[in-house]
Amino acid sequence: MRVVLDANVFVSSILSAAGTPARILDAWRAERFQLLISDAILDEIGRVLRYPKIVNRHLWTETEIDRFLYSLASVAIKTPGSLTLNVIIDDPSDNRYLECAVEGSADVIVSGDRDLLALHTYQGIAIVRPSAFLEHVASHDQ
Repeated sequence: MRVVLDANVFVSSILSAAGTPARILDAWRAERFQLLISDAILDEIGRVLRYPKIVNRHLWTETEIDRFLYSLASVAIKTPGSLTLNVIIDDPSDNRYLECAVEGSADVIVSGDRDLLALHTYQGIAIVRPSAFLEHVASHDQ
């Protein structure tokens, strides 16, 4: 299964090691799905991790943030980033997830973003909340 994770999933997994987003990343590390990522998504993760209120919670240094982003870029499947979509008008930055998913032939986009979730699917790619995705992964382990 090929999956695109929203930046909010990555950031939440860092802020709460016991939460659903952290368990999703654990499933990825256990090779239960393939992670797709793009430069645009990496940029967003880095930007959010550098927000002062987020830094105050995770307490990572600039070097630790850079290492995290580098490790994601080196182990995930990186899409070319050449596709441009204008599907979500209210928040155009959300289109980066659709672009990555289409370019990488994703099966699922995992997000808590209401604009993405309102689509339900895009070009046959399911868009689900983290809890629903984790339930799906768990059901395939049985």
